Amino acid sequence: MKKISTAGARQTRNFREQKLTIGLDLGDRSSWYCVLDEAGEVVLEQRLGTTPKAMKEVFGKMPRSRIALETGMHSPWVSRVLSELEHEVIVAHARNVRLIGESRRKDDRFDARTLARLARIDPQLLAPVQHRSAQAQAHLMVIRARAGLVRARTSLINTARGLTKSYGERLRGCNPRNMNGEKAQGLSPELQAALEPLLVAIESLSERIYEYHQQIEKIAKESYPQVARLEQVKGVGTLIALTYILTLEDAQRFRKSRDVGSYVGCSQDGETRGRVSRSCTSARKAIRIYERCWCRERTTFWDRLERTAICGAGG
Repeated sequence: MKKISTAGARQTRNFREQKLTIGLDLGDRSSWYCVLDEAGEVVLEQRLGTTPKAMKEVFGKMPRSRIALETGMHSPWVSRVLSELEHEVIVAHARNVRLIGESRRKDDRFDARTLARLARIDPQLLAPVQHRSAQAQAHLMVIRARAGLVRARTSLINTARGLTKSYGERLRGCNPRNMNGEKAQGLSPELQAALEPLLVAIESLSERIYEYHQQIEKIAKESYPQVARLEQVKGVGTLIALTYILTLEDAQRFRKSRDVGSYVGCSQDGETRGRVSRSCTSARKAIRIYERCWCRERTTFWDRLERTAICGAGG
């Protein structure tokens, strides 16, 4: 890989004797990093592949440094790899770093340099976030994969119903779990021929969704016994409880129960990530459920069940 640097004379400097600050701008296939010395001078700027092997080869040879990167698709595993190499990793909140997010000069090299300078001055300027663990991310992917199948099934069902209505007929039954090829038996021969493969695909998706549901139940039972306590809250099932636990993961990160709603998407100021008004019944109900699921004794973690209470909203 060709080396690109604005300080060619300093590239051979012995990094082992310096306290370095590094800004890492992650890309999908390649990333750009900028290395600053103790005086804040750029000593190296270079590209590397966005792969675990490339990260270990480049940063494994460097002394323990402060490395700043932005949140994104690759930031969870990159931060874990760099932490295993004993670097101080700061994951900046991409939306809150206005100097980068709202900059008109969108350049990987410039962004890496900006991250490095902000990390060198004050890490709090980067609004650092904490990524969930690898295990929690893997378990949460099961839930998200199931959600993807549910969305696909909904889209196919809407397509089947729309095509049927446009032909002056209707599909019997509204339960998506029972949507199969038999539903087309009462339709005209033309619609049966057109919709039967579609309904068979919907039935197959329902079977895969059920398999995911069984897997989620197994994960909750074997790895997260605290799910049973959260299910005591009215309106909370295994899927919601497990998603709640995996999303928060660390109960100590919040001081008050009302902060939890903002973290998962429903804020107290009347806005949510999906632009749902506070007058929306589902949004207000969600906030109440989050508060009822909150641990009042916040001196403990989720797995210390004997000291955890799920009653009322925390103060």
